[in-house]
Formats: sequence, structure tokens, C-alpha cells
Amino acid sequence: MLKIMQSESSKDWTLQEILSACDWNDQAVAVGAGLGLSNTGLVEMEENVETLVKLSSQGVSALENGLLESRLWSWISSNDNADMDSLQQSFERHEAGPGVGLLKRIGVQLNGGKFVSENSAEVEHIISQRTGFLTSLPDLVENLDSEMIEHFRGRKGFIENQESTTRTWKITELGLSVDSSSLVEKETITEITPELLQSENWREAEFRSFDVTLESATPRTGRSHPMQALIERIRNIFLEMGFSELVEDYVQTAGWNMDALFIPQDHPAREMQDTFYLDNPSNMELPDEVMQLWSDIHKHGGDTGSVGWGGNFSKDTSQKGLLRTHTTVNTIQYLADNPSKPCRMFTVDRVFRKEAIDRTHLPEFHQIEGIIMEEGANLQMLVTTLKTFYHKMGYPEVRVRPAYFPYTEPSLEIEVKWRGKWLELGGAGIFRPEVTEPLGITSPVLAWGMGLERLAMLVLGLDDIRQLYISDLEWLRNQPII
Repeated sequence: MLKIMQSESSKDWTLQEILSACDWNDQAVAVGAGLGLSNTGLVEMEENVETLVKLSSQGVSALENGLLESRLWSWISSNDNADMDSLQQSFERHEAGPGVGLLKRIGVQLNGGKFVSENSAEVEHIISQRTGFLTSLPDLVENLDSEMIEHFRGRKGFIENQESTTRTWKITELGLSVDSSSLVEKETITEITPELLQSENWREAEFRSFDVTLESATPRTGRSHPMQALIERIRNIFLEMGFSELVEDYVQTAGWNMDALFIPQDHPAREMQDTFYLDNPSNMELPDEVMQLWSDIHKHGGDTGSVGWGGNFSKDTSQKGLLRTHTTVNTIQYLADNPSKPCRMFTVDRVFRKEAIDRTHLPEFHQIEGIIMEEGANLQMLVTTLKTFYHKMGYPEVRVRPAYFPYTEPSLEIEVKWRGKWLELGGAGIFRPEVTEPLGITSPVLAWGMGLERLAMLVLGLDDIRQLYISDLEWLRNQPII
């Protein structure tokens, strides 16, 4: 390229001229060569960036079928009884609403349900201007009306920008001083391949030189999402501690979700504002004998020695379909199927509650749960297990304090020390007799649960739970490996 440019030292060479003179086909080769010569001061490079405005999909459709406001105005002008009702009958629903908004902004108002305009000529002038603008595309941005560009940028899918860069090169005095006889075009090898090494060609080949003192680019490789990485870490900890994983369905009955856990049927958490009840299935059949056991427990305590909750018990309420509000619904069903088999189980899975979305609440989130059922299980075993789990998670300072939960007694809240403060991360306890005895379970059942997102916020140092589910690639790339 430099040798060609030396032949006409006063010329500004365009890309096409360089390609033709050098007998090259690839623009990238010419641009790369020009950049290399420019970096060494042998040529001067000039770049000119032009922005072309062209029609996008909605703009093409508007040009073919007419702008929405133009079609609406034509209909109004030819209809003596143009009102909102007839408009909705004459146009599709997705056009009628936005169309009325467009008309209002150009001076067509609804008065008594009918469309009126004080200046029809002005309305037609604006529509004509907009149509003319679309017809004039594509064109350079500097040739177009800026107000029209701004207007159609506010309408999704009408116009788009296309930038093009034009480059020219001119040889410098330093470039002219290079001896033309030393400018010989050679093929250099930039990549060592097995085929090259297997042949003898590499012995005579010229390899591209690399400056090993330059900083290398940071490789961008795939990695697990922080939430998935945290789930895998928790799974590994539980498996190390001898637990087995339990995975079950999201859709459950109110009976297993709440009645089995001795949550009264008039408890506020069972109402629509806290629970996602389903239309399909609205009801799921349960064995009558199981519901009768729950009914006896809730009414008078059954044979457990409890006094129960009193009041009525509805079997129809038990059979309502819902999205599980906790993973304990699956745990209790597992225990009911295996009432005498000692077990250590854990679950890390999604649950659903009708929460308003804010910095600490989501309607769909993950729950971490574990149980131990075996002869001789006691409160000390529960506390030790929890401390071991959190120690493996990197939080050696753990404490528990008394709490209340409907289906455990005694009940505990678990706190860990983080940045000098005690933070509550979950609840724990021993299942009440009202929960276990009706299902034939005779051994104590230790249980605990915590929110995964709250733990994730702690591990990642977040103050807004929504950050975990925003597709911010830069934030995800900068997260530590969990």
C-alpha cells in the first residue's frame, strides 16, 4: 500500500482506490494496513462519519398503507357521524386507542363523543409533512428536519440510524522517505495450525511479530449466574453433611400446603392477598381419611393431647389448588409416605407468594429447607446442624433465639453476624405433634428454612433483591466467583 501511494504523493486515496491499486478484495485488509501505516506516521488518515436515517419496519408499513393519523383523519373527514363508538367498530383495537392520542396532539379533539377540529387545514398540513418526511427517506441526518426526526424517534419502529465511515489516506514526508525497493509484499503467518506444523513450510515462513509487552485483552468467558452458583454451593454443603435432595411439584393443595402443617383455615396468610390460588386446577382431590385426620386435629386436637383450633373445618378448602407458598408442603408429603424411615433431606427450590415487589420482596423466590427425622433427634442437634451449615457458608458466628411458627414447637430464629451486626436469616424448630402424629410419624422431626435471595444479598453485598434478576451483563461479569 505504501509503495502504491509513493507513486502519487499528492493524492488523497480512497478505500476503493487502494483496493483496486493493490489488487485486494477485502476491505478489512486495506483498513488494517492503512491504520498500521497511520500509527507509524507513514500516512495520514482522515475519517468522515455520516449518519443515514432510513425507514424501519413500522415506517415501511406506514408508507405502504398510510400513517395511522392520516387514515383516521380521512375516515373522520368522510363520516358525518364520526364518534368514538363508530371509530372502535371501524378500526382495530390496537389502532383506535393510539390513533386518538395522535389526533389530539395535532388538534383533533373529542367533544361530546364526536371528533371535531378548529383548523382542518393545519391538521392536513401536519399529516402531509409527516408523510413527506417518510417518503424522503433514506437521507443523511443533516438534510432532514430535526423536529420530524425527533417525532418519529418517539414512535417505535418507524426510523433507524445507519452510520457509515469514509476513510482517505495521504502519504507523509516520512512515508516518501522510505526506500521503495525495500517495500516487498510478503505473506505472514498469524496462526500456527496443525497442518502448518505437519508440513515443512513453517521453516521458510515469515511469522507475524507480536509485542509481548502490551497489555492483553481480558477474555470474556461464560460463567454461572451468581444465584445458580450459590444454589450449587448450598447443594454441595448439604450433600457433604449427608443429606439427600428432595425435588417436587409447584402446584399443590391447600390441605398439604397448610392444613397438614396445623395452620388454621382462618389464618390471614391463607387469604388471596398472600396465596396464589389457581383456576386450573381449582380443586385437587384428596383422600377423605387424610382430610378427616386434619379435621379432627384442627377442631379438637385429635389424639395428640392438643385442644386444636376449634371452629369448623372445610374439606372443600383443603382441596383448593394453589402455587406452593413454601417447600415444607413437599417435605411433609415425603414424611407421610415414609413415616418410620429415618432421613435427612434438603430442598432448594422456588415458592410463590402474593408479595408487592420492592427492594426486599418478590412474588417468586427460592427457599432453602432441611429436615432431620430420626430417633433421639433434639434441639441441640438442630442448633449444631445450623451452625455447621453456616460455618461452611463462611459465617462462623451464629446464634439462635426463641420465635413462633404455627407448626413447630419449640421454634427458633437463626441469626448470623455480618459486618458487626446480627442478621436474621431464617426459622427453625421441631414439628409439633399435631403435624407428625396424624401421619404416623413417631420420631422427632427437626426442620429449618430460609430465603435464598436474602442469603444471596448477604453474600453479594446487595441492598436491593431485584438486582439478582436484572440482566445487567456488566454487573454479572464483575461478580465474585461463589
